[in-house]
Amino acid sequence: MHIMEGFLPPLHAAAWTVVAAPFLVIGARRIARITREQPQAKLLLASAGAFAFVLSALKLPSVTGSCSHPTGTGLGAILFGPSVMAVLGAIVLLFQALLLAHGGLTTLGANIFSMAIVGPWVAYGCFRVARPMGLGIAVFLAAMLGDLATYTVTTGQLALAFPDPASGYAGAITKFGGIFALTQIPLAVIEGLLTVVVVNLLVRYSGEDLDGVGFEHRLDTAGEAAR
Repeated sequence: MHIMEGFLPPLHAAAWTVVAAPFLVIGARRIARITREQPQAKLLLASAGAFAFVLSALKLPSVTGSCSHPTGTGLGAILFGPSVMAVLGAIVLLFQALLLAHGGLTTLGANIFSMAIVGPWVAYGCFRVARPMGLGIAVFLAAMLGDLATYTVTTGQLALAFPDPASGYAGAITKFGGIFALTQIPLAVIEGLLTVVVVNLLVRYSGEDLDGVGFEHRLDTAGEAAR
């Protein structure tokens, strides 16, 4: 879902950068507050960023000018909230554009908006809604739907930039979305399952760190005790 360098028209690229900028400012303030009040959370923050970097670097060719891959942003969103992932995701996307030729500098704003802003907000919202259903289910749905939300936004960005000559924006949405779905849906399911595995490992071996950032991994036990 990284749109490649120079693929978007300059006006579109600039507009997405402007839209993404306020989220980066809010996210930077949130990270500064977390690291100031909870210095022990730095390692967990770094781990969330590394998880997103590794997963989103595993790309498969998809729509011309873009690709399909997991995003890895759901983990950080459910641990720290979605605003943090705007900054971590931006760092991931910047390094991938510079070091891996994955994405691009001119399309950085568009890629940040889809993968580091919309995806994490959807993941966080899904996690909060689904949390009473159990930790595993909530994490799976958050990571999977956050991934699919990113793919949906990228589809819309490409459709806005390149409407179908005959059917316009709606036709482009159908064309881009249909091609993306072939690779992105199974990748989203895999990302959901992998994120569940990672969260279970964190709960088992880093429970105190999760308590420190306010992650509600003990809700199941509390619920059982109440019953």
